[in-house]
Amino acid sequence: MGNTIPRTTGERCWRLALFIGSGAVLLFLITPILAVVPLSFNDSQFLAYPVRGFTWRWYEELLTSQRWALSVRNSFVIGIAAALLASILGTLAAIGLNISDFRGKASLTAVLLSPMVVPVVIYAVGLYLFFAPLGLTQTYTGLIMAHAALGAPFVVVTVSAVLANFDWALVRAAQSLGAHPITVFRTIMLPLLTPGVLSGALFAFATSFDEVVTLLLIGGPQHRTMPREMFSRLREDISPTIAAAAALMLVTAVLLLITVEWLKARTARMTRSP
Repeated sequence: MGNTIPRTTGERCWRLALFIGSGAVLLFLITPILAVVPLSFNDSQFLAYPVRGFTWRWYEELLTSQRWALSVRNSFVIGIAAALLASILGTLAAIGLNISDFRGKASLTAVLLSPMVVPVVIYAVGLYLFFAPLGLTQTYTGLIMAHAALGAPFVVVTVSAVLANFDWALVRAAQSLGAHPITVFRTIMLPLLTPGVLSGALFAFATSFDEVVTLLLIGGPQHRTMPREMFSRLREDISPTIAAAAALMLVTAVLLLITVEWLKARTARMTRSP
């Protein structure tokens, strides 16, 4: 066990200042988010402090109101379907880019990852112009495809990170024994890539769950999601039900982050050399 190097007074002061500054920035970022949660239990008709009393009725309205219930169902249905499609496309794209070496590979990778950096309003307008002649606007199919395209780059990134440490000798050994390529992928590659695929799928679901701009342009009234409904209610009537919906989305985001961190730790254990 090595001896620890003593820190000077200046280093200790710098570490303390960094700790205090980081804590202040974190508090500044999360306080507005956490301030919404008490309002979702406020026994008042308005989104305002102080909290008058405790009630569950805004959550009951969120789950029983026809418009809110439809928005909750649409958010999860579209998000899950888009995440599944993004996982399939992103995984295949990541494997293809990893095992191939061809001219224009960097350009193709940039195109595949462009939805992560292109402003979403530009993406939505272009998608509307492309989908309209095909009759895919105001359809669940069009929305799922649009959200899958937004989420697929995350799957490409996470799966590519796993492939960077992938032992291709396992694949070559299986092929030398006569295994079919589909069998090799199903029994060897996919189990090892699962943490990366699931991490990307969670990011894709979160992207779809929070997306509203594309929905405003290519979605219809029957395709309202929670962000779209919250946007509409803020214009029509400011009700604490909006805070309940925000709290539900916050809990979902926290659960997704916890799952992603667990998958990252599992991936690190699987790829760590003995």
